[in-house]
This record gives sequence, structure tokens and C-alpha cells, in this order.
Amino acid sequence: MKLREMLRIALFAALICVLAPFSIGEPIPVTLATFAIYLSAATLGPASGTIAVVLYVLLGAVGLPVFANSQGGVQKLVSSTGGYIIGYVPLAFITGLFANIKSLQSKRFSFGMVLGMVLGTVVLYALGTAWFVRQSGARFSYALAVCVVPFLIGDALKIVGASALAPILRREISHRRK
Repeated sequence: MKLREMLRIALFAALICVLAPFSIGEPIPVTLATFAIYLSAATLGPASGTIAVVLYVLLGAVGLPVFANSQGGVQKLVSSTGGYIIGYVPLAFITGLFANIKSLQSKRFSFGMVLGMVLGTVVLYALGTAWFVRQSGARFSYALAVCVVPFLIGDALKIVGASALAPILRREISHRRK
């Protein structure tokens, strides 16, 4: 891996660390983490985007206050909301993978990028909600009402924003590689 790619990974991991702690609500807070992850993975691709997210999760696991509500530590990963944090990893991989499918892209819009964000979010919701049910003992219907439904519109807006911004960042990065 080249130094430039390592710097990009570090930059996007830092972006996630800066945006993710800002949150509203409980028990599952609304954060900017998913927006930062969409943007990172769609810009960097599946490998580097996923590494940036893994770095973010590791920084939080060792205690840096980078998770929602400026929390950190392993205890957050094993709490009822920890499945969502772990779910960020497949979210990044799926988003980056679909963002790189050339046949799903045009010069101005990437259907693959949006599709990857949507599919990755479905996996994120599934992992996080299953973990929430297991850790909290809540009924599945309650978990859906608390963990998924309130986030649908916000995540759709984050997908729109990230899918508009990521192609610009991708072009800038690829232009600077030359």
C-alpha cells in the first residue's frame, strides 16, 4: 500500500471519528456516522473504505470517544447498540464494492453507489437489530420500531448527500493520482 493511500484512509477514518460522536436520541441515537461511512467507502472503494471504518471501530474500542454521544470502549461494542457499530464494517465494504461497478455508473451519477449504500444499510439494520434483540431481550417488533423505522428517512437523506458528494471526491482523488 502506498503512502498516499494510507493517508487517504487515515483522513477518512478521522472524518468518521469527527462526525460520528454528534448524536441525538436514545436508545439508538441518530448520528452522522453512516453519512461519513457512506462517503468514505464510496470515495475510497471497498478495501480502503473498509480499512478506514475498521480503524474507526478500533479507535473507539480502545476507548477514544468516537462513538455516538462521544463514547468509546469495548463495553460500547458489547452493549445493545454494539451490533450497529460492528455493522459499519459490512456497510463500508458493500458500499465500496457497488460504487466500483463501472457498468452501474455514468459521468454524473452512480446507480451502483446508491444501490451499495442501500444494500449496506439493510445489512447494517439486520445486524444491529438482531444484536439489539439479543442483548436487550426486546421483542423484534419493538426493535424494528425503535431501531429501524425512525432512521429510514434520515438514512435516505444521508444516502442522497453522500451519493452527490462522493463522485466529486472520487474524481478529485483520481485526478490527483496522475
